[in-house]
Amino acid sequence: MVRGWWGLIALVAAGCGRPASREAVFYASGAELQSINPLLTTHPLARQIQRYALFTTLARYDSALVARPYLAERWSWSADRRSLVLDLRSDVRWHDGTPTTAADVVFTLDAARDSATGYPRRPDLECLTAVRATGPFTVRLDFCRPQAGLPDVLTDLAILPAYRFGSLPHDQMRQAEFNRHPVGNGPFRFVSHVPNQRWVFEANPDFPAALGGPPGIRRLVVVVVDEPATKLAGLVTGELDVAGIQPMDASLVRRDPRLAVMDYPILLSYGLVWNSSRAPFDDPRLRRALTLALDRRAMVDAYLYGFGAVADGPVPPWHPLAVPVAGVRFDRAASGALLDSLGWRLSAGGVRRKAGRPLAFTILTVGAADNSLEQMIQADLAAVGADVRIRQLELGAFLARAAGPARDYDALVTGVLGDLALGYLRSLFDSRRLAEPLQYAQYRNPAVDRALDAGDLGEVQRLVARDLPITFLYHARGLQGMNRRLLGVRMDLRGELATLQRWHVDPAARE
Repeated sequence: MVRGWWGLIALVAAGCGRPASREAVFYASGAELQSINPLLTTHPLARQIQRYALFTTLARYDSALVARPYLAERWSWSADRRSLVLDLRSDVRWHDGTPTTAADVVFTLDAARDSATGYPRRPDLECLTAVRATGPFTVRLDFCRPQAGLPDVLTDLAILPAYRFGSLPHDQMRQAEFNRHPVGNGPFRFVSHVPNQRWVFEANPDFPAALGGPPGIRRLVVVVVDEPATKLAGLVTGELDVAGIQPMDASLVRRDPRLAVMDYPILLSYGLVWNSSRAPFDDPRLRRALTLALDRRAMVDAYLYGFGAVADGPVPPWHPLAVPVAGVRFDRAASGALLDSLGWRLSAGGVRRKAGRPLAFTILTVGAADNSLEQMIQADLAAVGADVRIRQLELGAFLARAAGPARDYDALVTGVLGDLALGYLRSLFDSRRLAEPLQYAQYRNPAVDRALDAGDLGEVQRLVARDLPITFLYHARGLQGMNRRLLGVRMDLRGELATLQRWHVDPAARE
């Protein structure tokens, strides 16, 4: 990964220099893309590269978040809405010239449904009972129960070329040669990859006009840059066209007439997760008392510089499926009174105790240096008599503690990445998924399970906001710095690259 400014200059000089037309766009990623195979990755930017650049999905959301035909030219439901027939376009070809067919769709969905593959969204396909080709460009999907609409996963999972995998077992998908030399069928072709440095893609001149035609930029270079200061320097000098920036740097970027700040809604929420399988956090009243002590408005203002919203529940207010919930307002006096009523009394040392036990616990978080958010939490809780320690771990160790079988933690601070269909609510709060990685809080509520089964996601939001298995702190907003030579860019809930195909370089900025 590029860790310093001179390293970024060297990387560009080593083979990613801009062509004379300056129609290459350099996009900074804070980490390696993990995998270019859509069946294997959870990396948000990698998933966008798959959906909007290298591959195609069966359907795609428009700017109003309505699912529209894409690789599937049209679809129709059976009368009981348990069968879906997809008619594929016949003019979409893999970048080696091979037609994209129903066999590719069947292969991709069957692999995604197989637990051996390890597809991260496999639970979203649990009700998909059969996938079969009924013609060269026609696929039928059968479901275990009637479906309200097109499953969101069909807008997210990019289709793969079946013939490129041969008879490879699904449990060996991570070792496939395809992952190193992918062949796509989208508006950009794969050119090269240098691990932990860069991914290079070029425009596909043969992409069908009906799907938007060839993209407006000739080359997309994703540069792995993990230091915020290096990203900022790259923007200022023009070596990077798009890069995530820190909230504290937004005003600096805005003062540069060559740069713009992209501030846009995203589906990323941060929360303080309570281990509800461990005392004393198994008591929702205690969780409420501690939540009352947290000044989340100060966190948004001081930590995010206003680029976010106080979280009352698990769904950001800008999500179309968000419902009003009864939030917990910051009230230190009410927090103290509730703790008193629960038997947690202040001792001479300023730490509350109950039956001789101190109100003391450890918060786990990921990182090695800056933990200002955790320090704000620590200070707020200390003000009401809780002795909170902070322990920072590298990501692997954090996940082992937070998502492993033992669930060995008191509380943790983590981000939760959402999706447009709110499928993540089931992963987080369904009590029948206690063994799955995202059920961090080990939360059990039969009423939530029933609401999930009924598809009443509003009721799920209300119940979770009441019980507080996770005290959601804030809903983040996306923040990117962008060179103004780049036009046609729109970033929204669909992601930073949703309009990538329409990006183009200002003719006045070309050399």
